[in-house]
Amino acid sequence: MRDALKRCSASTVEAAVQFRKSHDVAQVPVVVIGVLERFVEPGLRAKLKEVDDDLRLVEDLGIDSLTMMEIVILVEDVLQMQINNEELRNLRTVGDVKTFIDCKVRGLPLPKPTKFLPIEHIGSVMPIQPPFLFLNEASVNSAGANGKYKITGQEFFLEGHFKNNPVMPASIMLEAIGQLAVLYLLEGAPAEPGKVISPATIFFTGCEGVRAHRICKPGDILSLSVKPKRMKMPLATFEGSIRVGQEKAVMAEEITLTFGFVDAPAQPVINGVEQANGTAPAAAGAPQSGESTTPLRAAVSA
Repeated sequence: MRDALKRCSASTVEAAVQFRKSHDVAQVPVVVIGVLERFVEPGLRAKLKEVDDDLRLVEDLGIDSLTMMEIVILVEDVLQMQINNEELRNLRTVGDVKTFIDCKVRGLPLPKPTKFLPIEHIGSVMPIQPPFLFLNEASVNSAGANGKYKITGQEFFLEGHFKNNPVMPASIMLEAIGQLAVLYLLEGAPAEPGKVISPATIFFTGCEGVRAHRICKPGDILSLSVKPKRMKMPLATFEGSIRVGQEKAVMAEEITLTFGFVDAPAQPVINGVEQANGTAPAAAGAPQSGESTTPLRAAVSA
């Protein structure tokens, strides 16, 4: 095993040894990140040290399908496990890989694949719209949601907050966390059979344990995260955070929203077969199929 890991860091080798000795699953993330680092181009390895689970394997780390197979073979050897090639299709981020390997090691059911939502999709399902939409992109899975928003400096409220010193209001950052929670309810939350969560029923009700740790200014990229803590209609409570790089910006112990179910729309029937489109209903006033989403894309590119 040491020979197989000879091009990995000493900490990776030590974690692999400890896993072999004690089957301590806490060592698995260290092994996985170490193996990924072994195959990533040297100029990109610093990104892995940021511990950002949203890093995309292909787009951010340059890992192609052949390299992914080399990674899988080494992980199988080190962790003494078998991975089916079909199971790899939904692994798109570092977080996906870590969760997948952890579930395999523990013998747990594999989670549903992460959904990656571009700005056009976010704009089509969210009841909040520009210029008050503070999500440029997002990913949603059963465990929660992550998103990003770049402060462009063109936001309307920065003209007066503050004079000659534009600073993102902490209340707006809290709003952004709440918006990500709304997106989770619409795209990731479990629903009753034949029901969906209606955007028209989602409203903010309260928050607890909010702390602002950092001033955020134009040019900063906000990394947002929410995880559901409790969900029982009509209330859903989340914990949320915003970071800039590895620095804490805003932390919220609890953000609570109301929500409600409505009947799921009937799926179109083609040649006698019901078609499942897998998309949430569009919010009132949101762009419909065939309508331009240019303003949304322009907002991201500003």
